[in-house]
Amino acid sequence: MSQRRRGRDRGPMTAPRRIAVLGLGRMGTAIAARLAAQGAHVTGWTRSGGPREGEAHEDRVPGGFTTVPDAKEAVAGADTVLLALFDGAACRAVLDAVDGALREGAVVVNTATVAPDEASELARRLGPGYVHAPVLGSVPAVAAGTLTLLAAAGEPATLDRVRPVLDALGTVRPVDGAATAAALKLVANHGLAGAVLALRDALHQADALGLPRDRALDVLERGPLGGLASRKRPYLLDGPPPATAEFTIGALAKDLALLAEASQHPLRGGTAPAAEPDADIALAATAPAVPDEVLAPLRAYVRGHATGDPRHFREAFLPTARVEGIRDSVLVSWPLDEYCALFRGRPAPDEATRSRRVDTADVHGTVATATMTLLHGPDTFTDVFLLVRVDDTWRIANKAYHRHPTATPSSSTR
Repeated sequence: MSQRRRGRDRGPMTAPRRIAVLGLGRMGTAIAARLAAQGAHVTGWTRSGGPREGEAHEDRVPGGFTTVPDAKEAVAGADTVLLALFDGAACRAVLDAVDGALREGAVVVNTATVAPDEASELARRLGPGYVHAPVLGSVPAVAAGTLTLLAAAGEPATLDRVRPVLDALGTVRPVDGAATAAALKLVANHGLAGAVLALRDALHQADALGLPRDRALDVLERGPLGGLASRKRPYLLDGPPPATAEFTIGALAKDLALLAEASQHPLRGGTAPAAEPDADIALAATAPAVPDEVLAPLRAYVRGHATGDPRHFREAFLPTARVEGIRDSVLVSWPLDEYCALFRGRPAPDEATRSRRVDTADVHGTVATATMTLLHGPDTFTDVFLLVRVDDTWRIANKAYHRHPTATPSSSTR
């Protein structure tokens, strides 16, 4: 089946469609409004029982949609039932609520982001009348008809039947299997999370170097982070937060947790950017990458090496800390007192040529991990730290290290 491009350049759907949109959050409301504007007869229903967001659109969107208080009433007579829900549990609950009310031949199109095994379960439950179609893009892309829909149907004919509906929302990319479509969406959102974290880290590095924020964004907009930096620029320049979140941090955190559970593979930087769950992901790009109080014991540790004064190590470590690693092919495990005894209160003779840097730091509530590289003459040390917050103060609980020869230009790969 060839892919067909649909979007803002398309006119209204050629044949009237009766569509039920179940879930009128930000995305569901935008989808219902878009389909109504394309000529479909759209009925919406929201689980919350709150304000009927669709009614606000009827005043300003041609062919606005209506809402009803009962899910079964919403799907009665609909040939396409579109789910715009938060997670797999919501999808199962809503399908239970409309059980027996779907008209014969109706197709359920599910745009929710769920785990691959949940997508497979839903496909088995609904059989050939199910299309799993998670979307790439947020509310503005819905309004413009430029979403990307990763559509998996049990039978090609099923996808053909709902193709005009999906084409009205954007570009359809057929996918083999509901689980594959769900997995691809999770991977895409992991890429988005990585971009948010990369933007955050780049801005903090620019701040640390004293660069004007607008100049830093000018450059970032011309690189791989350009799209994200451009869309979020007003807020990143200390403007007001977005009035309505295009994509919330809580939703992204949910998706990353699903990915980690499904893949059993660790995610960079934990499971999600740390910030308010209902806020737009732009807020995560402004949150401190690592609080200064977490870095404080690491800086004390660096001062200990730079000066040779063990008092800095006692400031950095908990009294119960241990230092462990391989030294001359032998495992060493020192309590803090023995480790401090290695330092004589004066810098190493070659201190002027030595350097140290913090490579990574990740905070998980009241614990944190960090890694550091120390270039000490002929030896390079990779240090791995476990830190804990005790009485509102961060300290190093334990350190493990790996000692290896420092690479020289002649021995390194060029």
